Amino acid sequence: MNPDPFKPCAVIPVYNHAAKVGTVVVALRTLNLPCMLVDDGSDADCAAVLDALAGPGITLMRRAVNGGKGIAVQEGLRAAAAAGYTHALQIDADGQHDLHDVQRLLDKARAEPRALVCGQPVFGDEAPRTRLYGRRLTRVWVWVNTLSRDIPDAMCGFRVYPLAQTLPALPGSGDHMDFDIGVVVHLHWANVPMHWIPTRVSYPADGVSHFRGLADNVLISRMHARLFFGMLRRSPRLLWRRVRPAS
Repeated sequence: MNPDPFKPCAVIPVYNHAAKVGTVVVALRTLNLPCMLVDDGSDADCAAVLDALAGPGITLMRRAVNGGKGIAVQEGLRAAAAAGYTHALQIDADGQHDLHDVQRLLDKARAEPRALVCGQPVFGDEAPRTRLYGRRLTRVWVWVNTLSRDIPDAMCGFRVYPLAQTLPALPGSGDHMDFDIGVVVHLHWANVPMHWIPTRVSYPADGVSHFRGLADNVLISRMHARLFFGMLRRSPRLLWRRVRPAS
């Protein structure tokens, strides 16, 4: 008997999101989606919430020291593959992502099991202007580093990864907030198909963000620089990919 080509779970990095993570987990479990919570060194209050959530269908992984979003997601993806899952939904624990769109992403991933299915964010008026400007700059750098405009947004961490294609792309993809950018560019270089689904991203007034303005922008800038030199090495193949369909 052939294994199921689509056996998904959710990977949720958590760092002190005690107030929101329960709502996210309940919504995912309503869809019968197994959840892997990666506690990235949260404080005692959040750790207690995660302990209470753990149980059937909800696996809790615990890191003793906070290492960054990228490290947490990578550990979750590797654990998901080791547990026999074929796909993993990455979703934030802070309530930013529209839980009503989870099924849409999963349905597309089931229909295209080799593809990366990404949320393409739609922002409201409450979105911080500085964050939007940063995304626009990143969009341009990603276009440069892929020699294409195939990626409309590389920073939205609301995605369904095909694990067989994604695990080889993890090394060098970034350990912190630079991960979302790094991994999607690496997957593009590997010619993994990508699909984009518009989804509302909110910035609730009581939300907890761990984006460190200066430090994370420096990390993201360094990631763009590393990707640029990686693109230069791959540029003949990337350019050939662009012209080959026309030949």
